[in-house]
Amino acid sequence: MNKLVPTPGQTVGPFYGYALPFAKDSELLAPGSPGSIRLQGTVYDGAGQPIPDAILEIWQPDAEGKVVQRTGSLVRDGYTFTGWGRSAVGNTGQFTFTTVNPGPTEPGAAPFISVAVFARGLMNRLFTRVYLPEDQAALAKDPLLSSLEPERRSTLIARRGADGGLTWDIRLQGEGETVFLDFQ
Repeated sequence: MNKLVPTPGQTVGPFYGYALPFAKDSELLAPGSPGSIRLQGTVYDGAGQPIPDAILEIWQPDAEGKVVQRTGSLVRDGYTFTGWGRSAVGNTGQFTFTTVNPGPTEPGAAPFISVAVFARGLMNRLFTRVYLPEDQAALAKDPLLSSLEPERRSTLIARRGADGGLTWDIRLQGEGETVFLDFQ
């Protein structure tokens, strides 16, 4: 019997503007809604240059920590929080989402948002997380964060702005590379 060898993958991009974006794709709820925040940042390559054509997807629980199981992710009505969004980065590599602070999915757990990164040159999408910065005790006992060296851990924790929003940058490689997860 012959052993089959996997064929090589193709890169993730290019992305076509008519196929992936949809109205309000980065608005998990309407901007200005009670409890809404802005999650923003920049995607950088290994040389520290912004990447102008990446796409990010996020999944998260609601503010109470419940994983939402409602339909309507692709047709935003401005009222229904579905816990999923997509944002294409701009020419400057910047992305923005309108969402809520996710609640912990169990008591004492560190709240986080799951992120998938698609960009040119990647053979597969990359998975990572962004954690809220406030609850230091929960962050210290998080299984993923506690398995990392302190300088690597910091690549997964957002910064809270004066307006209550979150800023978090993604570095695909090089100095300060974001921690990415491997789901084998």
